[in-house]
Amino acid sequence: MELLTDSLLLARLQFAFTALFHIIWPVLSIGLSLFLLLLEILWLKTGDVDYYRHLRFWIRLFLLNFVIGVVTGLPLQFEFGTNWAPFAKAAGGFFGSVLGFEATMAFMLEAGFLGIMAFGWNRVSPAIHLFSTAMVAVGASLSAFWIMSANAWMQTPAGGHMVDGSFVIESFFQAIFNPNMPIAVSHMWLACLETTLFVIGGISAWYILRRREGAFFLKSFRLVLLGVLIVTPLQILLGHSSSIALFEQQPIKAAAVEAHWQTNPPDTGAAWSLLAWPDQEAQANKWSIEIPNALSLLVTQERYGEVKGLRDFPRMDQPPALPLLYYSFRIMVVIGFYLFFLAGWSLWLWYRGNLSSHHIGSRKGLLRLWVAAIPLGYIAVECGWIVREVGRQPWAIYGLLRTVDSASPLPAATIAASLVGYVVIYTILLATFIVFARRILEAGPDMALQPTSQHSDQCEAG
Repeated sequence: MELLTDSLLLARLQFAFTALFHIIWPVLSIGLSLFLLLLEILWLKTGDVDYYRHLRFWIRLFLLNFVIGVVTGLPLQFEFGTNWAPFAKAAGGFFGSVLGFEATMAFMLEAGFLGIMAFGWNRVSPAIHLFSTAMVAVGASLSAFWIMSANAWMQTPAGGHMVDGSFVIESFFQAIFNPNMPIAVSHMWLACLETTLFVIGGISAWYILRRREGAFFLKSFRLVLLGVLIVTPLQILLGHSSSIALFEQQPIKAAAVEAHWQTNPPDTGAAWSLLAWPDQEAQANKWSIEIPNALSLLVTQERYGEVKGLRDFPRMDQPPALPLLYYSFRIMVVIGFYLFFLAGWSLWLWYRGNLSSHHIGSRKGLLRLWVAAIPLGYIAVECGWIVREVGRQPWAIYGLLRTVDSASPLPAATIAASLVGYVVIYTILLATFIVFARRILEAGPDMALQPTSQHSDQCEAG
């Protein structure tokens, strides 16, 4: 039993490491593919060659990111069969089908048109090239839909029931469109857009700070500002909706995220802890800074609305690592509001005329904040994923299959060896990405690049 416990911990660590590392790359692929589509539409519509040069420049980063994403994603598929064979057997009827949908409908669509988008400039017509870029963007977003649908099903399983340890599907539609799916897909998709916008904006600000093609990158910076005007407030609203849904669908996870231990009695509102240190052994917080009635107002929209506490649930059903869960959620929220206020400040300065080509160079503080914001979206996504996955524990399929019953009975030494191997390989891949990304950024855009006559004629016709 001790060996199995060690194996379970190592298997969870391995999947957590590979998943948290892999998720970095699809986030940018999804958002950047949509940005590339926007650039190509603007170029064909306006004939402005700067949009064409932007398109060719950002495609290079997209291709590098895409390759690393594919390589780091492959091991996750195999881990289900090696480290999590009982889970694969129990959930394979639905989970395996959805992963198959993702591979055939989404990944193959994206990969199939990727070559045309990247290398078809002088080989296909502008319309075909635009269609290819659109298909890459659709494939990337469709991939997010299927992956998040599968994960949402693990959070709120629907569309069937367990028979002899296996989930039998009665309705694929209900399983795919399970209760958690709409908010999960939309929240994650917007997170991809928000992260990408601040990556593009931060890189553009970096070039402007270095006085390299300032007018050129001011265009991408302004496009980003228009995007964050919509995305940042919408993401906050979706995040709030997701929290409310969490209390309805997974009350144990929700109580753990808020370190809320005791159900508030009638005529007493539940306090919201701004900061606290949850102690699972004592079933209480060691210390807490609270706002009276705030949790009731946030969750139920009533001052004295009832909010279930963790003590109402058996300890064996409570998530582990409560401080990690608690602070991951708060880091994600703080980053979300910080990016919202950074976007708002930037838009205010633009409205006041301080982001013109003549004044943008003097706003070094603002530009530095944008450069510093490049990793913040990634950190928020990672924290959100920790909340989502750690908070689901001790269940692999919420309420149906426990994680301890989902792991393969492999020797701990075997899993430890493969974990070390993954750490080494992924470190090399990260270093490789940094080296090549740095080369792309140091080289910068090719300002002498001109579209072919065929593409120029198409732009003039448009």
